[in-house]
Amino acid sequence: MGILKADTGDISGAIALLEQSLEIEEGIGNLKGKAMTLQWLGWLAAYAQKDYQTALDYLQQSLDILQHLQSPEAEKVRKIIAKVQQRMN
Repeated sequence: MGILKADTGDISGAIALLEQSLEIEEGIGNLKGKAMTLQWLGWLAAYAQKDYQTALDYLQQSLDILQHLQSPEAEKVRKIIAKVQQRMN
């Protein structure tokens, strides 16, 4: 739902829904879901809000989880982190 909100331009609404999703994922212990939600929060922080430090914080948390899970998604997050770091410079 959060991503759909972002698609309609409601970035604040999207972030609120993603934060709720993050709480749920944490509550049920769904690490993969938590990592994906953190990834989306990072993406929105970087590209919709230009808040690069917050984006990196979310993305690093996502990467840490994905590496722990040995998920191939970790490479995608590494690339997003590199792009965000480029935008910071």
